[in-house]
Amino acid sequence: MASEADLKMELSVSRMLRAGVSLAAVVVFVGWVLYLLQAHGVTTDYRHFHGIPSPATRIAPVLDGVRHLDSRSVIRLGILLLIATPIMRVAFCVFSFAAQKDKIYVVVSVIVLTVLLYSFLRP
Repeated sequence: MASEADLKMELSVSRMLRAGVSLAAVVVFVGWVLYLLQAHGVTTDYRHFHGIPSPATRIAPVLDGVRHLDSRSVIRLGILLLIATPIMRVAFCVFSFAAQKDKIYVVVSVIVLTVLLYSFLRP
């Protein structure tokens, strides 16, 4: 049977995940609306391919683009928020397990958090 602390933690985690996904969806929607407003009259040239370097690998160019209301950067920010949501969940679990003095789950959560952060922040 689950304790009161476990139930409170599960409820907090579910609220955090819902809030993160909802915020990411709103940001992507705003970026989509900005894209529709900014991209009118653009014709696509399918005869020549021109690759565009993606600044989504670094956070600073995305934030700079958001500051200038670049629609693609706003959409990328929403995707980064969506990626950051489970990372925040694991970080919250580390602190919650530490508050409950559950050493095994703290160690496992720290390992998972380290792997997530490494995969997200590696060059």
